[in-house]
Amino acid sequence: MTPQDIRRPENIVAAKPRLLNDNTMHYCPGCSHGVVHKLVAEVIEEMGAGHIAIGVAPVGCAVMAYNYLDIDWIEAAHGRAPAIATAVKRLNPSRLVFTYQGDGDLAAIGTAETIHAANRGENIAIIFINNGIYGMTGGQMAPTTLEGMVTATTPYGRRVELNGYPLNITDLATRLEGTCYVTRQSVHTAAAVRKTRKAIRQAFENSMNGLGTSIVEIVSTCSSGWKMTPVEANKWMEENMFEKYPLGELKNTVKK
Repeated sequence: MTPQDIRRPENIVAAKPRLLNDNTMHYCPGCSHGVVHKLVAEVIEEMGAGHIAIGVAPVGCAVMAYNYLDIDWIEAAHGRAPAIATAVKRLNPSRLVFTYQGDGDLAAIGTAETIHAANRGENIAIIFINNGIYGMTGGQMAPTTLEGMVTATTPYGRRVELNGYPLNITDLATRLEGTCYVTRQSVHTAAAVRKTRKAIRQAFENSMNGLGTSIVEIVSTCSSGWKMTPVEANKWMEENMFEKYPLGELKNTVKK
C-alpha cells in the first residue's frame, strides 16, 4: 500500500478530528482533559455541527478548552457558565450550546447556576470534569473531595465534622424535573472512552432537540494535584473515586 493509498478516506481507520487544532496541549501527563477535548471535537464533527457549536468555559483547567477546539467559545466568570449558556441558547435556539466545567467550578461557586439551569430544563449540555480537587490553583479541597482525602488544604485528610460531606451534585441533578439525561462516565480505559463518547453525543442531541438539560459527569484524575504518577492516579481513582461516584447512567427520559 502506497502513502497515497493510506490517505484515501476509505482506508482511514482513525484520525484526529479537524476541530481539534495543532496547538500543543499544556495539560499535565495523565490528565483527562485532553481525552475529553478529543471526544467533544469528534462528536461535534460527526454531527456536522462545527459551524453552530458554542462552548462556554469558566476558569480553572477547563478554561483552556477554547485554545484547542476550533469552535465558537465564550469565557464565563467562575461558576457562571450555565447562566451564560442559558442566555446563548435562548437567543440562538438553533445552536449547539454546551458548558465545559470542572468540579471546583460547577460544584462550588457555580452550584446555584447549575442547579437552577437544570431545574428550569434549559436546553443545554453540561460536561462536568470531576477530579475531586482544585487542580489549577494548587490542589486545594473541592466540594467533591473524598472523605479522608489529602489535599493542600486538608493535609490530614478531609474531615466530615470540619469540612462536611463530599457533594454528589450529579445525583442531586437527577431529582430535578428539568433534567432529561444525567450520566457519570470516565476515560481511564478504551471501553470507558467509548461510553463517554456515546454519552456526549446523546447530551448534544438532546440539546439540539430541545429536550431539557443534559449532564455528563466524567470522573477524572489529577496526577499533579494528587501527587501521583498517571498510572497510580488511574488506580487510585478506580479504588476510591468510583465508590463515591459510581459510573453509569443515572437518568434518561429519552430512551433510544
